[in-house]
Amino acid sequence: MERLQKTLAQAGIGSRRQCERIIAEGRVTVNGDQITEMGVQVNPGKDDIRVDGERVKAARNKVYYLLNKPRGYICSQADEYGRKRAVDLLDQVKERVYPVGRLDKESQGLILFTNDGDFANRMTHPRYGVPKTYMVLVKGIVNPSDMELMTKGMFLSDGKMKAEDARISHITYTETAIEITLREGRNREIRRMLAALNYRVKRLKRIRIGQLTDRNLSVGNYREATDQEIKALLAGEFELADRKSKPKAKKKLKPKPKQKKNVMSNE
Repeated sequence: MERLQKTLAQAGIGSRRQCERIIAEGRVTVNGDQITEMGVQVNPGKDDIRVDGERVKAARNKVYYLLNKPRGYICSQADEYGRKRAVDLLDQVKERVYPVGRLDKESQGLILFTNDGDFANRMTHPRYGVPKTYMVLVKGIVNPSDMELMTKGMFLSDGKMKAEDARISHITYTETAIEITLREGRNREIRRMLAALNYRVKRLKRIRIGQLTDRNLSVGNYREATDQEIKALLAGEFELADRKSKPKAKKKLKPKPKQKKNVMSNE
């Protein structure tokens, strides 16, 4: 016997937190009875467990994919408004997978997909502090003291938010490129911290998850993560690199490389 939300996560329905929301929404039945409370014990091999009327089947193989999400795609599994979903870009993946964490619609970059509930929980739970690094292009010239404030912590409406690392990468007369690393990502955390400091984000891209980077993975494409990469993430082998923190003032930003039109992204 095991908890219902764990069974759903192991079947690839979503992370444990996502499964808890699905249960609370009344979308799950066990042997015909609707379940809305947490902690219900089930027998995965015997009980008839369904989500939205569809029977839940145990995932045979654990799979892990890394997607370089384009802007304009949402990370939700279901969307009543018919918006483009990031999961639809994994069109050759046969298993039912879901995103590990979130990346908002207007942001681009790396996001993991899996059907392994324990792995998803490990990657998203604040206790484990998996670092995620972002390159952010901000309108105007950023004051270095504001970067220090982000790393010390800022109190917003729902509590304290704090960056593990925040440093200026390049500065021009009109905009600043910042590299920011988080270990506990809340909803739109970077955008909200910068907005509180009166900066407007022009572009936001996640470039690293642990030691996984977007190198050689073009926008809209995905690849299967290697066993070595997954083991390194689970082992916590993602120490931040020791990089120089002084910005190169008045250096022009490198132009965004031209990408070939990607059939998968429909962009």
